[in-house]
Amino acid sequence: MKKSVLVVSLFLVLFQSCKKIDQKNQVFNPTPVKEIVLDSLRHPWSISFLSEDEVLITEKDGDLIKANLKDKSRIKIKGFPSDLVDSIRVKDFRDNSGLFEVVQHPNFKSNQLIYISYAAENSNGTTTKIIRAKLNDDSLTNIETIFVADPYRFDLFHYGGGMVFGKDSKLYFTIGERYYNENEQPTLPIAQDLDDKRGKIHRLNDDGSIPTDNPDFGNEKISSIYATGIRAAQGIALDTLTGMLWFSEHGSVQGDELNLLQKGANYGWPIKTTGKYRNSNYEPPIMENVEFTAPQHYWLQTIAPTGLCIYRGSEFPAWQGDIILAGLSRGSLWRIKLDGTTPIHVEELFVNDRVRSRKVAQSPNGKLYMLTDEPNGKLIRIKPAAKDD
Repeated sequence: MKKSVLVVSLFLVLFQSCKKIDQKNQVFNPTPVKEIVLDSLRHPWSISFLSEDEVLITEKDGDLIKANLKDKSRIKIKGFPSDLVDSIRVKDFRDNSGLFEVVQHPNFKSNQLIYISYAAENSNGTTTKIIRAKLNDDSLTNIETIFVADPYRFDLFHYGGGMVFGKDSKLYFTIGERYYNENEQPTLPIAQDLDDKRGKIHRLNDDGSIPTDNPDFGNEKISSIYATGIRAAQGIALDTLTGMLWFSEHGSVQGDELNLLQKGANYGWPIKTTGKYRNSNYEPPIMENVEFTAPQHYWLQTIAPTGLCIYRGSEFPAWQGDIILAGLSRGSLWRIKLDGTTPIHVEELFVNDRVRSRKVAQSPNGKLYMLTDEPNGKLIRIKPAAKDD
């Protein structure tokens, strides 16, 4: 009898001890939940925080808007160039045209300059264009075109359009190759052609001029090119602590990737892919004496990765330095834990509450937000669950 009482007592002590440890872990690593902050957004693509409570949001099928997260008010920014084309009027399920990224100049507080990427059209088709403009209350003024990814082309997909300023105050941006099927590729594939702007990541000074320390790919090659071999990259983000730049890339059939941006690197498309080709008969050309850079991580299933951020907030301490990445396919949202630059743990968040996601971003105070890619798009805050949840 005494032995049984002792066993029960030891069990109760162990149970209470484990309960305390679990409670401590819950405090350290709280459960994430969603809170809708804004809705009625038309396929939102990007967000830029003017302050903790005021943001700029691009709508792929709409406008550039300024919104207040406290009183929920919003206004349309006037003065946008008239060559914008969006997918409202185009009846092609593959259409990607519209407004893309909006980012602020590193000295925005003093100069009020913003940069916007979008699908522009003329009589020869469409392409990705980047403009710089001054945000004057609710209008764009002093608009300058700083990059056009010519040639214009009538296909309506793989524009790229992701942008970010690096710690070096240079503008980095993604331009897709614009081809849907590999059998359309010329003899020298677009993403491998250094005389073509498409299928690349580019780097510019803030005024659109070419940095003197860009990679040297040879005489008369396009001097804004920073990396090659890109199929359809949209998301690109800066780790504010390390200064590293990360980007996501869509594969063709599977082969979605997470990449670390490196100067002069060739990421292989379409010579190398971690997935399959849409055209099973496609045979890529052999390229000799070319070194290809492998992704840091790739998915065996299609997730259609888009906007990402490297988490440096305080609400989820266990996530410090992790990559949080949105996906269009099945509405996935991913957390990638890193050891240096090596992913050591990959998990999907909100597996029972999936929503097609376009962008993940962090506010000045470290709050985590995501944009959903829907006709009734939403800005959602990802926050720790309340203690009684």
